[in-house]
Amino acid sequence: MNMSIPNEAQLSDEQLKEIFETMWTIRFFDEKVDQLFAKGVIHGTTHLAVGQEATAAGSGAVLRKTDWITATHRGHGQTIAKGTDIQAMMAELFGRTTGTNKGKGGSMHIADLDTGNLGANGIVGGGFPIAAGAALTCKMKGQDTIALAYAGDGSTNEGSFHESLNLAAIWDLPVVFFIENNQYGMSGSVKKMTRVEHLSDRATAYGMEGVTIDGNDLIEVINTTCKAVEKARRGEGPTLIEALTYRWKGHSKSDAKKYRTKDEEEDWRKNKDPIQLAKERFIESGIFTEEEAEAIRLHAKQAIEEAVVFAEKSPMPALDTLYENVYAD
Repeated sequence: MNMSIPNEAQLSDEQLKEIFETMWTIRFFDEKVDQLFAKGVIHGTTHLAVGQEATAAGSGAVLRKTDWITATHRGHGQTIAKGTDIQAMMAELFGRTTGTNKGKGGSMHIADLDTGNLGANGIVGGGFPIAAGAALTCKMKGQDTIALAYAGDGSTNEGSFHESLNLAAIWDLPVVFFIENNQYGMSGSVKKMTRVEHLSDRATAYGMEGVTIDGNDLIEVINTTCKAVEKARRGEGPTLIEALTYRWKGHSKSDAKKYRTKDEEEDWRKNKDPIQLAKERFIESGIFTEEEAEAIRLHAKQAIEEAVVFAEKSPMPALDTLYENVYAD
């Protein structure tokens, strides 16, 4: 197996290429959704993770299909990285019957049990207790599967965060709490919302391991998540990961971003783009050439265009199906 970049997950060069394509797929998906919302093609609201691609792609790459995740309202990337079909995702945003949830969930509520996705959540911090519950199920059934809860920095001030971490710690649950710290909870800087230097410091209060990493460094995300996942799988308890990253777009589609400077945005775009950083590192390591990297980018772009065509051609749900798939049988 050719492994030009040593990593904890023992991922080969071919697998790293696939993760690189996943990053581009995530970016193109969210950029396309942004365009479609602006045109009024998609309704409701949406939260985009452009600029955060390494956190989802890197962490998702070390999970098994049978592992569980809970995604956030900014969860398209997390869902793509876990293996959900992008055509079904796009159709869901279009409100079509071929969507992951038959068009009834939309951007903030995509779920896909076939890939272990227990659902995105419109409630900030709503995924923590669900992931803890899934991890408890894994433990009680004697399975070697784990749960990973994605959340944003703002969620760490919710009661559900503290309750779930405490429960996971005292019961040694096989769960990883993965915080995507993109510097802002809605329109408030994380520095104004907490007094701790690192959000991962909060793990100490519950007697669990906490670690802060560069969330735009793909290999660091892979290495750290892999260690936490394998630790949980061995029955050695939970980990809190804080991945420092940055969202290029606003909190949601109606955000004017008046709470941060253009210089700050430009610095993150120009110097800390996770895709560009991965590309440079992969070329330097001989994993691919500039030409091959471009081919991967174009392949991902084409896949998103095809997903839009699929969604546009898919049927709208009939009125008499309004109450179907709302309650369990």
